[in-house]
Order: sequence, then structure tokens, then C-alpha cells
Amino acid sequence: MSDENGSKIIENSAQVSVLLPLVFHEAFDYRVPAGMDIRTGDYVRVPFGRRSLWGVVWGKGSFTLEEKKIKAIECLAAHLPPMNETMRNFIDFVSWYTLAARGPVLKMALSCPDALEPPVQELRYQLSEQSTIRLTPARTRINAYLSGAVPRSSKEITAHAKVSAAVVREYIKSGGLKEVTGCLLPVAGSGKGTDPWPLATGHLSAAQETAAAELRKKLAAGFSVSVLDGVTGSGKTEVYFDTIAHCIAAGKQALVLLPEIALSVQWLSRFESRFGFAPDVWHSSVSAAKKRTCWRNTAEGSARVIVGARSALFLPFRNLGAIVVDEEHDASYKQEEGVIYQARDMAVARASREKIPAVLVSATPSLETEYNIEHKRYTRLHLPNRYNDAEMPKVQLVDMRSVAIERGNWISGSLRQALLTTLAAKRQAMLFMNRRGYAPLMLCRACGHRFQCPQCTASLVVHRAHAKLLCHHCGHIVPTPKQCPDCKHEDCLIPYGPGVERVAEEVRALLPDARIEVMTSDHIDSPAKAEVLVNDMINGKIDVLVGTQMIAKGHHFAGLALIGVIDADMGLAGGDLRASERTYQLLHQLSGRAGREKTKGEVWLQTYMPEHPVMQALSMGKRDEFMLLEARLREDAGMPPYGKLAAVIVEGKNEQEVMAFARELVRDEARGAMGTGKSDVTSFLAPISLPLILGPAPAPMFLLRGKYRYRILIKTERQFPLQQFLSRWLLERKIPASLRVKIDVEPYSFM
Repeated sequence: MSDENGSKIIENSAQVSVLLPLVFHEAFDYRVPAGMDIRTGDYVRVPFGRRSLWGVVWGKGSFTLEEKKIKAIECLAAHLPPMNETMRNFIDFVSWYTLAARGPVLKMALSCPDALEPPVQELRYQLSEQSTIRLTPARTRINAYLSGAVPRSSKEITAHAKVSAAVVREYIKSGGLKEVTGCLLPVAGSGKGTDPWPLATGHLSAAQETAAAELRKKLAAGFSVSVLDGVTGSGKTEVYFDTIAHCIAAGKQALVLLPEIALSVQWLSRFESRFGFAPDVWHSSVSAAKKRTCWRNTAEGSARVIVGARSALFLPFRNLGAIVVDEEHDASYKQEEGVIYQARDMAVARASREKIPAVLVSATPSLETEYNIEHKRYTRLHLPNRYNDAEMPKVQLVDMRSVAIERGNWISGSLRQALLTTLAAKRQAMLFMNRRGYAPLMLCRACGHRFQCPQCTASLVVHRAHAKLLCHHCGHIVPTPKQCPDCKHEDCLIPYGPGVERVAEEVRALLPDARIEVMTSDHIDSPAKAEVLVNDMINGKIDVLVGTQMIAKGHHFAGLALIGVIDADMGLAGGDLRASERTYQLLHQLSGRAGREKTKGEVWLQTYMPEHPVMQALSMGKRDEFMLLEARLREDAGMPPYGKLAAVIVEGKNEQEVMAFARELVRDEARGAMGTGKSDVTSFLAPISLPLILGPAPAPMFLLRGKYRYRILIKTERQFPLQQFLSRWLLERKIPASLRVKIDVEPYSFM
């Protein structure tokens, strides 16, 4: 017998298995206290060692232990609906695909354990039946927020309706709101037909309406993946806003993933303007109290739209209707620590299990997405032109091999002149340098000493404004020294190379009267600071914005006419198989910030490799030709998406132990491939070739946070059962307690 969540009522069972958010794959048996009715998916608190933890009932107990050794469940989160079967299956899938234990995957789904605690009884409010009360703009916003008939606290009303506490008190006093005692669970889909915005606003262009109509058809048609592919400024956001409107009008929840949610000030403003209410927001900078509310609202079904970072994918949606992945190509969707996963791909996996549409949005779709379009797994919806016929910016290359620049400067004469012309015309400019700090390293002029991090294979970055040298990998900090630690000479230490702060210094010298700001993660460390800076840019209070890739993240600045890239070749270095693709995507997205309205934009790329396919594609506007070339190169090499790749990283504090264990792993697999150890893994693979195992070799970032790292790469054909192979090879062997083995399926980072 199952309920609407697919949760089976466990009858006549004295024991249940409970999955805990710990580094274990299997669930643990617990005794069900007398009188407690338990279903699969129920959230329960149980004793574990000296701790008390929240977990999820995964099924019946195994009855393998003596009754006296079985501990009892402490309490049940009866105020919350159980984790539904679809979500439990999704957790199982993520665990299988990433080869992570189920416990750590569950931990991502229980990332706010406070939300499982019984809620404090509080006064909540609904709209009263009185219709004669005078409506002010503030009261109208309250009515819109409470239109779903879900009781809300005064704090929730003030936050979501954007009103003061005094406005809420006066509305209660006047009889517009009535008190509801206790915490009542809303009915899923209760908002159907009560939303305050029109579904058809008539503001979409013909191309946008065609794409929106196709997406509307898919809302009731089960699982599908659509790729909303449009040039920068083509209005892709408005198209998927239409999808969200129809989704929640049908009583469903919608999830929108953004790569930099903490910076999405304009997106949130556009959403509120379109829908009349604020979405629930989920990311690392959200306060614990707001996370608790968001988690509960999502589980109960009252949160209609959730916008968040990749972790929002693991929220317990009660009635999910659509998933949107904006900027689907962005590398920040790949989580590199803990459970290593690609949120874009896992979003598609969750949509498949929920039997709902997924929408991937980008002006530069990833090669993986292009592959799936080519093989008819995904459908492309194309927006070829900018909204209101705005022109794409002109991209010009500056060949730095033939440019003479004064020592200590980094901006070419062509870009300098463009800056002067732009500011003289009362327009805004942006300069891009994808390197934080003042300079990437500091050297001794006398003896050549290079300041390096003692815990990482990396140079310490110079941050002149704070008089410190900083490692951007582990956070190690030292004050800027006055003398060389090797030769003891003073006044011989020089910063080498440009960082974004050094570029800003040069701009200030060139334009002493200009209003110049810097936008990096060092300067913008909270959503509030990001909001101030973005609003200053929108309101014309900034003339030149200098920054790292944060400035390329979907901003719309009407007055932005010029973009200059100081070192366009930076991302092309190293052994990353996606280096060219990533560089193209980043510079294309950055270029798309210019000239988005009436002002015609221009982009200057300073490069030492103007003949490189990336630079030629950007200057000539040949995106599709570049992606086709990149695809053929990957296909010829058998690299993703035309083949499979996995990385195994062995790390530990003892270099010799790390190296010896990595070599032992490869030797063991070589023996298995010859039929002495794993013939059962390989016997069924013909005619598929066996994996190519490369390494072990020291990782490029050999020392990271005090641990030595050796890397093994496994390259296979696309049809090869990679997860089964890795599981048999790695997960069934004992790993020394002093070492850690990380498995990265389809790696994005090769450091």
C-alpha cells in the first residue's frame, strides 16, 4: 500500500532500514517504537554512536542483528511529507553514476537538518473575506503573495511581499488579514488559477513566441529536454519565464538553476517585475533561517518557484513541474569536492525521473549538449537575433606581437583610444582580466626567489591593497615581506605580471577623472555588495568596471558600449581538453554584454595568437563552425562526448605512500585485464575495446592543501560500462586510512 508520494506504509515490521547522511552506502537497522506508524521516505531522528542524526527510512529492516542490539527511532518528522519515491530513486542514481556512497548524496538532500525539527507554533495569516478594505500598492502585493490560500507568518509576508512590518500590522488591524494558529501544511497545487499575472502578455517577439509555444506543449507531455539556444540579448529569459508561468498556473513547482545565483540581482528583479512575487532563493550565502523556510516550503509544496545554485537540485520538491538550467555551459555547474557531479546532467536525470521537461539555456551550448542535439536526444529552439533588433557587437583583435607597450603597462594603444572615445561619448566600458589580485606572483630581483605556497604547488598571489600574499587554492596568507627570505636583500621584490587590480591601477592613471570599480570575488563577497555594485552600473554611477569572469555572468547594462579583454589567450594554456571551448564560451558571453540596447557595442581582444581558431571564430562570428571543428577534434581523439573519461585521484600527506598505492592500483587492473583478476568485468565487452589507463602521474597541482596527489585517467569508448568497471576495480578494495581516493566521472578539471 502506497500514498501519493510513492511511500509504502511498512506494516507489521518492528525494524526499518534508515539511510544516514554519513560516509556509508548501506542503511542501518532501527527498531520502530510501539504506536509509531512508519512509511518509506519518512524523516526520522535516530541515535548513531554518541550523536543523534536525522535520516530517511529506506525500507524494511534486514533483521540480521540481535533484537537487543537494535536501537530505537527517537522521533518522526510527522509535520513533513515523506521523501517521495522519485527523489529516493534520484539519490540512488546519483550515487551509482558518481560512484559516491549513498550517505553523502543524501547529505546534499538533507543540507538543512534544522528544517526537520518540529516547527515552533506561531501565528500565521490568510486573507480575510472582507472586500471593502482600501487597497494600497503594498496591500496589493500582500494579496498577491497570499493568493495561494497558504497561511504565512508576518516575517514571510514582509520578506516576500516587500513591505514593512508596520504595513502588515496595520493590515491585520484593519481586518484584511486573519490569524490562523499553528503550522498548516498546504495542499499541493493550491495556487492553481489564482496567480496575479497574465499568462499571455503579448511582449514576446515572433521568434520568442514560437519557442515559448513549443515549451508550453512539453509541460504536459512528460520528460523531454529542450535547448533554448539564442544569441546574447535575444530574450531567452523571457521565454522560459513564460514556461514557468504556465507551470505554476497548473499547480506545479518550478526550479531554475543559475551558475552565479549570488550575483543575479537583475534576474531576481526581472522575476519580481514579471510575476509580482519573489522566488524562494537557495545558495550558500542564504541565512540558516531562510534556508530552513525554503526547504520546508519546497517539501510542503507552497514554494512555487525556487531559484538556486547547483545544490538546489537536491531540494525535496513535492510537485515539481519543470527544471530550467540557465547558462548550461557554465563550468561552475561541476562540483569538484565531496560528491563530484555535473549539475546540468543531474538536472536532466532528475527531470527524467520526475517525468517533466528540462530546459537548457545558453548562447553557447556545451559540446555535450550539441552532441545530444545531433543524436536527437535533445531538441533545439533557436533565437537567432537580439531583442528589438539590437546589433551584435563588433569584435576586433589586437595582435600583441606587433604592439609596443610601455614597461609595466598592459593596455594596448588601440584599447586605450577606445576607452577615451567611449567615455567622451558618456558611455560605459568594461575591462576583463581573468586573474585575481594585483599580480600572479612575486619575485626577488636579486636572487630569483619565487614566493610559493608551502601547502600547494602554486605561487602566492600579490594583493597590494591588503598588503598580503595569498594562495587562491588553500587560503594561506603571509604579509607582504620587506626583504627576500633567501638573499635577505631589501627593495628587490617585484610583482610579476598583471592581475585585475593592476589593470585597474593602470586605468586610473589613464583616466584620473573616471569612476572606476573592481568586481572580483575578493571585492564582492556577499549578495548585498553585488547588488550595490550592479545597481551603480545600471544607474550610470560607474564609468569603467574592471573585473574577472564575474562580470560575464548575464548582466544587462544598457549604457555599456565597450569591452576590452587584456589577455584573451589566458584560458588556452594547460592540458584541459575543454580549454578552447571554455575560452570561446567565456569570451563570447563577455562580448555579449556590450551593445544590448540602442548603443552599438564593440569588443577588443588583446591576443598573442590571433590565428587561433577561438580568436578567428570570435572575430568573424562563426560559432557553429568553431563548435564543429572542436567536435571533430574530440571525435578523432575519442574524447568526451564521443568517448568516456574518468579520473582517479589518490591523495595523502606521504608522497611515497601515495605514489606506491597509485601504482599498485594500476598494476592490479593490468593483471585483471589479462584475465587473472577481473575476467567477469571484461568478458562481456567484446567487441568493445578495453579501457586505456593512463598513469599514474603526479597531478599538475601536485601538492594541494598539504596533500600530495597522483592522477590516473581512464579513457573508454562511449558504450563501455564505466561505472561497473570502476566499481569492481576500486570500490571493492581496502584503502589505507591515511589515503583518500577520489573518482571523477567525466572530469572538468585536470589540475
